[in-house]
Amino acid sequence: MRKSFVIGVSLLVGSLAGMPVAMSQGDGITSLRGHNALDNASDSPVAKNWQRDRAPIERDYVQQPPLIPHTIKGYMINVKFNKCLTCHSWANYKEAGATKISQTHFSDRDGSVLANIAPRRYFCNQCHVPQVDAKPLVENTFEAVTSIRHQQ
Repeated sequence: MRKSFVIGVSLLVGSLAGMPVAMSQGDGITSLRGHNALDNASDSPVAKNWQRDRAPIERDYVQQPPLIPHTIKGYMINVKFNKCLTCHSWANYKEAGATKISQTHFSDRDGSVLANIAPRRYFCNQCHVPQVDAKPLVENTFEAVTSIRHQQ
């Protein structure tokens, strides 16, 4: 058994070793970045300055999770602790002056209402993200849904 295992591993390593050579010889395969090297330092992302606090950011479409109008740097969210709940829980939101968690966060996937936040809604930054005023990465003509657009 050990001998067949060694032979199998040798064949696998040998076939993987030959793979890059075969792909680099042509066949018209190119990456999305073309022939540009990965170490191009001029394309490094620029760090954004997160705003400490600001007015709530308006939503652009129905069912869009609200965006976070403050920094969340250093916020701990794990199985035992969720920093967001110190301000946004139903028990604390008034004192903190924060938006309370939506009732939708207390329903499980079967629609049963729970006494605590549903496990699938506990990790806030799966859906809610902080925002900065930055130019779009890709130019577009997106317009907010007219039924929720702020009327001035």
